[in-house]
Amino acid sequence: MSSTSFNPAVFDRLLALSAAPGAWPSEERWRYLEAAHVVGQTRFVPHLKTHARMLALAWHTRDWPEVAGQMFRLALVPLGHTLGRLPLGNPGRSNVSAFRPFAVREDLQATINAVSKDLALARRDVTERDPGGR
Repeated sequence: MSSTSFNPAVFDRLLALSAAPGAWPSEERWRYLEAAHVVGQTRFVPHLKTHARMLALAWHTRDWPEVAGQMFRLALVPLGHTLGRLPLGNPGRSNVSAFRPFAVREDLQATINAVSKDLALARRDVTERDPGGR
């Protein structure tokens, strides 16, 4: 089993990518949210925020089983953090057990790595243009 450590910039970018309704089909948006879940699930607010976004997307796409699953998961987030029982690597969707840890799926790890790389390149470009940080 593996997990991905929390990186706020990567988490925020994944959420931003998931929120572009015209730019991505819903399955792409789900992949960004699942990747955000993997990155943010060890932190209370990011974990809660991810499930709230998952609930919103499920509602938007009228996926009623997913809506029910996300409502259940939103209720579990405080309990999981209080008890320290978080299923690391779990993608957070209702089609998997809310209690089962997973190895991070290859597609999610690739998405996380791509976003991390893009952010690193963007930081490098800014530094090269303004090396003094002005």
